[in-house]
Amino acid sequence: MKKILALTVLLLSIQLQSQTFIKFNGVTALAGIPNIGVETSIGEKVTFSVDVMASFWESVDGHSPMKFYTLTPEVRYHFKEKYNGFYVGGHAGPDIYKLQKWNYWNSNHYEDGFGYRLGVTVGYNIKLSDKFLLDIFAGGGWHQGFYKGYYNDGTPGRYEKAPNWNKSGEWLPYRGGVMISYKL
Repeated sequence: MKKILALTVLLLSIQLQSQTFIKFNGVTALAGIPNIGVETSIGEKVTFSVDVMASFWESVDGHSPMKFYTLTPEVRYHFKEKYNGFYVGGHAGPDIYKLQKWNYWNSNHYEDGFGYRLGVTVGYNIKLSDKFLLDIFAGGGWHQGFYKGYYNDGTPGRYEKAPNWNKSGEWLPYRGGVMISYKL
């Protein structure tokens, strides 16, 4: 019982000393793609951020799906001080998608699958007040996808003949925007 009480006190004291922000991406929201997250202090110049982004679009051009869900946990190093100035972060996260890849935009193909991302984010924090800040960021890296390719014009079956999952790995820019952040 004493160990549980000591652990509870330790966790509460860490939480009371930490700076935690909830975040909402204003840029992706304009496109109807919500991106929300939480960022908290884990060291003198280091923070941990995790965000979720989702697109619920059935189609953006009348026939190609544009649905995806991403989870991005990230450790960030702030060069000046936490939540003020430039930072760089490293992340790894999963995604699920049903969309038309960029290199198939002029075709009748789309992909339904999942993958993971390993990458880097570069950003800049601007303090607006004690409670609000802007987080301007861009990131990208390696995406490894596992998918099944289908036709989006009603043709039955798959356009590719992989026995299980087709695989695709590529370097991509895949995140960015302006997070409007509120300190809890």
